Amino acid sequence: MRRLYFLSILLLTVSCSSIRVFADHDGSVDFSNYSSYAFFKPGIEEVEISDLDKRRILKAIEQQMETKGMQISSAPDILINIAVKATDRVVVNNNNLGWGWGWGWGWNPWFWGGNNNTISTQTRGELFIDFVDAKTKLLVWQGKGYGGINEYSKNRDERIQTFVTEILKNYPPEKSEE
Repeated sequence: MRRLYFLSILLLTVSCSSIRVFADHDGSVDFSNYSSYAFFKPGIEEVEISDLDKRRILKAIEQQMETKGMQISSAPDILINIAVKATDRVVVNNNNLGWGWGWGWGWNPWFWGGNNNTISTQTRGELFIDFVDAKTKLLVWQGKGYGGINEYSKNRDERIQTFVTEILKNYPPEKSEE
């Protein structure tokens, strides 16, 4: 029963793991000048993930850009590229109950102990979304999201949408008061 409890807590923690996001931008750029975008297809084609996940990411970006008033265009102001990086981590859960002996009811000696180890892997992924000025070809904004995603997850669309939404919350960057 105790093992089931810990396993449930572990699964809940992994499935609800948070996404950490970071963003950086060129402070000299006026982002209000950008109203259209296109995907940088040569860069996106090089990304080593399934075509299904690429489409999920691009669809999520399109939805977010639309909410920001940006239009997809054949003559864009900015080009959007993506990159991913995945790291597998081995997790060893050692539930060592120990070994020992004692006296039970009626002075009968008893022996207890056991070892219950579980090994699993966890994939931590990073999604980078780059915005490149279409005229100057310079990177002007980069967002990065870091978190867990399960390859066999039934809610993969939702998880990818959440990744993209969290990253693009930081776009456009707020103007700094100088």
